Amino acid sequence: MLFFLTYDKSCGIDHMYILNEIKIYEKSLNPEFCQEVLEKIIFYNDSCTPVIEILDCG
Repeated sequence: MLFFLTYDKSCGIDHMYILNEIKIYEKSLNPEFCQEVLEKIIFYNDSCTPVIEILDCG
């Protein structure tokens, strides 16, 4: 059970971190930064909820 509590906290922190990075990207519109954030979103969505919408870096 402790594993799941740690896992959930990690997902919550990751979720907040990624949302902050999305805000930074929306201000800069840097395509390289977008790709980095996109990779983090995909990794997060594979193991956590709620799912974060995929960015359009094109």
